[in-house]
Amino acid sequence: MGQTNRKPRIMRHIPLLLFLTLHRLRLAAATAVDQFTFDGFAGRNVTLDGTAAVTPNGLLMLTNGTTLLKGHAFYPSPLRFRHDAASGDGAVRSFSAAYVFGIVSEYADLSSPGLAFVVAKSTDFSTAALQSQYMGLANAADNGNATNHFLAVELDTIVNAEFGDMSNNHVGVNVNGLVSVVADNAGYYDDGTGAFRNMSLLNRTAAQVWVDFDARTSLVNITMAPLELPKPRKPLLSTAVNLSAIVDGSEAYVGFSSSTGVVASRHYVLAWSFRMDGPAPPLNISRLPALPVTITKPDPSKILKIVLPIASAAFVSALAVVVLLIRRRRHKYAELREEWEVMFGPHRFSYKDLFHATKGFCDEHLLGIGGFGRVYRGVLPVSRTEVAVKKVSHESRQGIKEFVAEVVTIGQLRHRNLVQLLGYCRRKGELLLIYDYMPNGSLDKFLHNQNSLVLSWGQRLRIIKGVASSMLYLHEDWEQVVLHRDIKASNVLIDAEMNARLGDFGLARLYDHGTDPHTTHVIGTRGYLAPELGHTGRASKASDVFAFGVFMLEVSCGRRPVVQDEHGDHRLLLDWVFQHWRQGTITDAVDPRLHGDFAVEDASRVLKLSLLCSHPLPGARPGIRQIVQFLDGSMPLPELSETHLSFDLQALMQNQALKAHSSSSAVAGNISDIPAAR
Repeated sequence: MGQTNRKPRIMRHIPLLLFLTLHRLRLAAATAVDQFTFDGFAGRNVTLDGTAAVTPNGLLMLTNGTTLLKGHAFYPSPLRFRHDAASGDGAVRSFSAAYVFGIVSEYADLSSPGLAFVVAKSTDFSTAALQSQYMGLANAADNGNATNHFLAVELDTIVNAEFGDMSNNHVGVNVNGLVSVVADNAGYYDDGTGAFRNMSLLNRTAAQVWVDFDARTSLVNITMAPLELPKPRKPLLSTAVNLSAIVDGSEAYVGFSSSTGVVASRHYVLAWSFRMDGPAPPLNISRLPALPVTITKPDPSKILKIVLPIASAAFVSALAVVVLLIRRRRHKYAELREEWEVMFGPHRFSYKDLFHATKGFCDEHLLGIGGFGRVYRGVLPVSRTEVAVKKVSHESRQGIKEFVAEVVTIGQLRHRNLVQLLGYCRRKGELLLIYDYMPNGSLDKFLHNQNSLVLSWGQRLRIIKGVASSMLYLHEDWEQVVLHRDIKASNVLIDAEMNARLGDFGLARLYDHGTDPHTTHVIGTRGYLAPELGHTGRASKASDVFAFGVFMLEVSCGRRPVVQDEHGDHRLLLDWVFQHWRQGTITDAVDPRLHGDFAVEDASRVLKLSLLCSHPLPGARPGIRQIVQFLDGSMPLPELSETHLSFDLQALMQNQALKAHSSSSAVAGNISDIPAAR
């Protein structure tokens, strides 16, 4: 009887035993991915994309030296970042990561941007821009958006003004974008003395980084040190991060991201460890693969070992044919190199790549013809990046001058409203500049082509503000003052998101802040020239502001700066708008194609500001920083008076300037007048 009662009791416990067993198995599975250690990556399971690869000796190589590409490497499965894995509503967990990295560039003190350790909701970064400054994580449209869901620790080796970078050798903590929440120069604090010790990210030696997140305080601590030193007690950076908003579910991925610019660089991770709710396991430094000290190049001896055994008696007769083909090929793709080019930064493209990218510069790829040459659309053969290739006309006296000015100027400027110069090429009789491709072409097409899309007032105001922002960067925020000297609608390009990009710096001048530009050559385009240029020939910030005032009128009114009336006389758009203002009908000057669909207050402010910027006296024009504040509405526009504006005097001076330069749309000096950029 006792045995018959015991058996059902045992049967009742079987479901409980099964539940406990399955629960322990789930816990074991969960804890199994809570930590890992990679002392080298040979044979390790890592998810790779782009240029990322594992080398034969076990290095995780994020970028392989190819320019304008990106690479990612992630732990293959997501990690549980919340205590309540089922609902995803539990508190976030602490974590710790340690890794050894190394950067090898073709230059000792110049590189592409560095690499970043990433905690992300997804491993899909396919929409990240190829522009190097985004490190393969974001693009211009979504940079900083909360929907990006990533935390990144950047080791950055270039300065990007648009992100407010502090130096070309810094460490930063970024959330959902490339603007660092906190940053400091790369280095560590000595445990013995407490003194800060600088470290170079580009010294071609490996170093170690620790990333520690404390869930109780929400603090992220970043520490780094040379490979031979233990982890310093004082972190380099410490900041609060809302990890819960980044990891909005229960799981997230960890890994690394990097991208290359115009300088060939390779970014390596030699070892990596990670742990949830505890310190990262220590790395075995003695087992790490060696970091290459230079970018490897093909070994000629290996080629000879293959070629020489194949040589035979037929080689002598074939040699003549080979020499002939080589000569013809070299002549076809021959380039011109001079000593002065060494000092300039932009990347040099091969003529062969540009020739193939543009299908031999065929007419089907022709985007337009300007005063200094032709512009072609192309697709680079390796990166598949769309570019615009400008061939400066060989017949132009100013060809070399414009080429040098653009290389020196645009090659070092970085701003979201400037056309990016990617590189250049030279060959006998041809000068080529390679830019970002702008699919919507130039602004004047939208303003003056009756068959084109009519820009709304909101789009026009956004374009005006974008160009003003780029001018503020050129005049005030870059390391030198840049005078564009040819601001006009045809030099403003429109990107895929209908953002304005100021380009064509062929007539630009650079000088140090607080100094005189020392230029006495009248230069620019008819209708945009400030009155004082006809007398002094001295370009200044004020003459750029005058051209910007005319540009604002052109965008707002949809009319060219100089028009010919029914009597054959030339009339200035500036005078026409001034007459409307004097009659109290200034908003009647707005482009009639808008059919009155515009904000009257905004249009009135822009047109009045245009008149103020086009004042005949340079000292009466506002500075570009004031102009930006007026456009944003953060500063009220001063009251205008007819006595103050005095456009009769301006019309007289402007007409004199028009007559003096009617023979050409632009006039320039000699190549020696262009100073070198710092």
